[in-house]
Amino acid sequence: MIESPRNARVREVRRLAQKSERQERGLFLLEGPQALREALNYRPDLVEELYITPTALERHQDLGDLAREAELEVIFASEDVIEAMADTRTPQGVIAVCRQFPTSIRSILDGAPKLVAILEEVRDPGNAGTIIRAADAAGADAVILSGRAVDLYNPKVVRSTTGSIFHLPVAVDVDFETALSQVRGAGLVARAADVKGRDLPELSMEALAEPTAWIFGNEARGLTDEVLAQVDDVIRVPIYGDAESMNLATAASVCLYQSAFAQRSEA
Repeated sequence: MIESPRNARVREVRRLAQKSERQERGLFLLEGPQALREALNYRPDLVEELYITPTALERHQDLGDLAREAELEVIFASEDVIEAMADTRTPQGVIAVCRQFPTSIRSILDGAPKLVAILEEVRDPGNAGTIIRAADAAGADAVILSGRAVDLYNPKVVRSTTGSIFHLPVAVDVDFETALSQVRGAGLVARAADVKGRDLPELSMEALAEPTAWIFGNEARGLTDEVLAQVDDVIRVPIYGDAESMNLATAASVCLYQSAFAQRSEA
């Protein structure tokens, strides 16, 4: 049992909240029972260390079973220690340290994907994580983060994926022009989501069923005119009510699901 928040091991874990520390060590912080459950079910090889309070383990006994199956040591920690390690204000008694697992865009495209999300300069970690989760839910084949997007291993991004980070390949730090060229070369339509485009309902089911790379831009500025000039189509999600705007992750979910519906009806 680790009981002191001043323990050296606690400080090592807490430093993973910093991007420079994550990059140097090739590790990232995972918080919460559900995220850990997904990691242990899908990628147990990535979990390096597991810290949990006795109360949390009693509440989530399956985590102990999964850890034993993965031959992973469970390290008990006090509530104060978990709070010191965590990035959140109200942690749920579970912290893990995982290895980063970058995916190349080439390996993604070698799998002949039909639905991909590209995040260009998406800076809000909550939005990025939610889009990854939505892409996973919609059955997308992959997500690509440009070099101008938020760090995939930012603790808030990881939390917002709720474990989807372990379900589908995510390429990071990809030059946008390179990503655009390569997805087109793989036969995908490059379709940008932006308020300057035509309304989504104008697209036919046939068009939506095409292998597609949806491109989502910065929360405040959207996509630049330079980017919009390079893509095959520009689409907006219309607002029928009085809302001033639509959250980026919500709009991305609508676009991804429209493609998913069409592609599955064509199958």
